[in-house]
Amino acid sequence: MAGAERRPGAGGAAGSRLAFVDGVKAGASQLIVLHHLAFYGPMSDAAAPLAPGLVGWFAEYARIAVQAFLVIGGFLGARSLAPDGVLLARHPLRLVVERYVRLVVPFAAALALAVVLAAVARLGMDHDSIPAPAGLLQIGAHLLLLHDLLDYEALTAGAWYVAIDLQLFALMTLLLWLARGPAATGAVPSFRGAGLVAAVALASLYYFNRDARWDESALYFFGAYAMGALAWWLSRRRDAALWIGLLVLVVAGALLVDFRTRIAVALAVALALAMSLRGGWMPHWPASGIVTFLGRIGYSVFLVHFPVMLVVGAALHRFGNGHPWLNALGLGAAWMASVGAGALFHRFVERPATARREAPGA
Repeated sequence: MAGAERRPGAGGAAGSRLAFVDGVKAGASQLIVLHHLAFYGPMSDAAAPLAPGLVGWFAEYARIAVQAFLVIGGFLGARSLAPDGVLLARHPLRLVVERYVRLVVPFAAALALAVVLAAVARLGMDHDSIPAPAGLLQIGAHLLLLHDLLDYEALTAGAWYVAIDLQLFALMTLLLWLARGPAATGAVPSFRGAGLVAAVALASLYYFNRDARWDESALYFFGAYAMGALAWWLSRRRDAALWIGLLVLVVAGALLVDFRTRIAVALAVALALAMSLRGGWMPHWPASGIVTFLGRIGYSVFLVHFPVMLVVGAALHRFGNGHPWLNALGLGAAWMASVGAGALFHRFVERPATARREAPGA
């Protein structure tokens, strides 16, 4: 959900915003907020009789929008790390450390907010959607992005994604470094990196992603991430249609073996990215200031919306008496409050942290 499109050293194009990517991020981030509003009570439980089908759809299916962030992460990662298929940097560990800092600085602030607001929410209701009071080891595991691997309860919804984002970035960086060779001095064939990424993606699509026991590791999600990277690389080739067609056939084969809606959605997003880049309208469509803004603050909204939602839910649980229409209004208020909190968080936390990391010499 935190993009790699503005990392230094990626060339002039990597510093520009991509309107179509912002549009996809804007839509996906709002769907994830709506999923959590519908999935976690008590507001949705009280309001559900007014529109049970709609609430049920958001609770069951809107979460699949996270696939868009996985694909976009791979797309922007390829654009930044290896726009022509060859890793630009010679120190991959440094890249991973920088990525960790870029992710964890706003994540740490969001965790502090989540702990405080969860305590406030517990004053208004006793509900299983509210995390238990945090322990020091639990907080430490979150800050190291090891909470899932160490089996700690998440302190906020979406914490798993931040850890997976780092794992995916590190895995692709490692693969591109291995493809180039640690001591490469001459020209490196560009197909090596894409080929190695594609090989691990095949393993993910046909094996790891079919086994939920792997869902705490990058291998489970790498198929979707790699689709984004391949969308970048393949769409820049003269024979793009042939190679993109091959990608579709390979993913379709994985879906025939074991159909997964999440993989079908990831493929659709990857194809949309490839088409927009190939067609030349990625940088300027949609030309909407609101969409651009929502896309820009998408990561911040993702980080802070859950504790905001809990506080609004606790207030209504205490004073709303389970009235369906009042709780429906509460859902709308929580949605708007989440976007507003995300905008403030982006302005005062995420953007300053990112600017410091991107400053010359930082």
